[in-house]
Amino acid sequence: MGTLYYGDARVAIPIDDRALSHLRFVILTKFRRGEAFGFSWVKPLADGSGRSTIWMHPSITLQFEFDGSRSPSLNRQWLENLTQQAATSGGLILTEEPKAEVLEGENEVAPA
Repeated sequence: MGTLYYGDARVAIPIDDRALSHLRFVILTKFRRGEAFGFSWVKPLADGSGRSTIWMHPSITLQFEFDGSRSPSLNRQWLENLTQQAATSGGLILTEEPKAEVLEGENEVAPA
């Protein structure tokens, strides 16, 4: 289980390492383009359940922290789904990983 730290207050958002790797790819691609967007996720039952949303902006401090030392292979379909969502008015919503072709090595997927 990794953690996404957001803002100067270092709000900690626990996210599975595999999902966090995919989010990292999408978020950094959006930030490199200077784009801001909403990011929503469902909180685990252990945290009282419910949903949360934050406004992601390139000027706000962001840190990705992974528990594992190895980068997982990335799922191209999941990256495309997350990227398309991030471009909508609803923003990026963390969804379950679809069954699709998995690419070997994180660096083999070029940012859109």
